[in-house]
Amino acid sequence: MNKLDQLKSMTQVVADTGDIDAIGQYQPQDATTNPSLLLKAADTARYQPLIDAAQRWGREQGGGPGAMAAAACDYLAVSVGLEILESVPGRVSTEVDARLSFDRDATIARARRLVDLYEKRGGSRERVLIKIASTWEGIQAARELERDGIHCNLTLLFSFVQAAAAAEAGVYLISPFVGRILDWHLKASGVDSIPPDKDPGVESVTQIYNYYKRHGYDTVVMGASFRNTGQIEWLAGCDRLTISPALMQQLAADESRLERRLRPEHKADVPSRMSLDKKSFRWLLNEDAMATEKLAEGIRLFARDQEKLEARLVA
Repeated sequence: MNKLDQLKSMTQVVADTGDIDAIGQYQPQDATTNPSLLLKAADTARYQPLIDAAQRWGREQGGGPGAMAAAACDYLAVSVGLEILESVPGRVSTEVDARLSFDRDATIARARRLVDLYEKRGGSRERVLIKIASTWEGIQAARELERDGIHCNLTLLFSFVQAAAAAEAGVYLISPFVGRILDWHLKASGVDSIPPDKDPGVESVTQIYNYYKRHGYDTVVMGASFRNTGQIEWLAGCDRLTISPALMQQLAADESRLERRLRPEHKADVPSRMSLDKKSFRWLLNEDAMATEKLAEGIRLFARDQEKLEARLVA
């Protein structure tokens, strides 16, 4: 078997794309989307009918330009999600507007609106994960949504404290960003590369995975944001990995043996089980310069792409 097939035998592979053709080619279990991927998809001819339908929906909802644009974006996200669900056996992740990352109640309201759109159009909430930034407010919003049977994917996760808080909140799944952690350390250290076995992003996901398994958390660990196949290979065995089509293609072209690195029964030394309140969460996150910077940067970048997508839909 090639490395992609070997990986699928030990880890659920998730497509990090909104490209339906790529999803059909590589046959992942799940797929994830975000405003950046939707913006890219919006410029292709294949998605023009979905764009047209979203624009009509936005106009029908009324309100000012901002409200219509937000409604159109949500409708497009659900439209792409429904198309993806026809190509994968599992779930699709759909993201809440990143500009709501510090507003618990608004995040909850937007998540419920997305799920309501899915269900009114024939989708099932059991096959949808709502993506929310891993701020304190986002984690608390996810806690409430999980109680209502709306499963969440905590994204833009860069630190152990974010992962610990998400697990305590009973979140269905987290997405630690491997590549962006590496990016920060490369820039900070002034080196051109770090080998996968010493990659700080790989080490972060490994620590989180071992902590969850040691303490019996059900929250799924899904490594994300990969820069190379070496990072993926050193996380083989993780619950899930979300991978771009380009990196899936590289794995599919490699026929060499893939070794499993992570196992739930591995008894690694891990921190004691943590219980965090708002003050301790914010302090510990503040103490992690990389996580603080990358979380803020990630929210800004997703927000800018959300704004560009809205402008595209009201043009």
